[in-house]
Amino acid sequence: MSEIADTAGAGTTVHEAYAFACMRCGHGWEQSFEIHHHVDGKGHAFVTYTADGVRVPSPLSRPTCLNCGGHVVRIMKAGQVSSIREMLRAAVVDAPMAGPVVGIPGPAIEDAPGPVRVKHNWRVADLLHPFHHRK
Repeated sequence: MSEIADTAGAGTTVHEAYAFACMRCGHGWEQSFEIHHHVDGKGHAFVTYTADGVRVPSPLSRPTCLNCGGHVVRIMKAGQVSSIREMLRAAVVDAPMAGPVVGIPGPAIEDAPGPVRVKHNWRVADLLHPFHHRK
């Protein structure tokens, strides 16, 4: 079969990387692919994709989430997921707490609650919300 499909011959190979984000669970990942361009016995061009040396289906035809198996996956240019992860890491870094606040002298409120810190569990889907185009 490789003789008919010309997969054994020298074809053009292109390296491309894509970023993926699942709209169902928020999982994000990046994957690089080798795209091999071939010509079959009748002269028709076709491509095959490999990822980590393993032949895979086209990542653009029906991407599948590696986390939940969902098929509603946003495909972006490479670097999108890693840049969002860097933003999240920077947001998690705690700033040093300020010193004591000096208030106006007067009676203290005994039952006043202390400062409340709310932790937000960010997901990739939360950060992609502004990019959703609804018509």
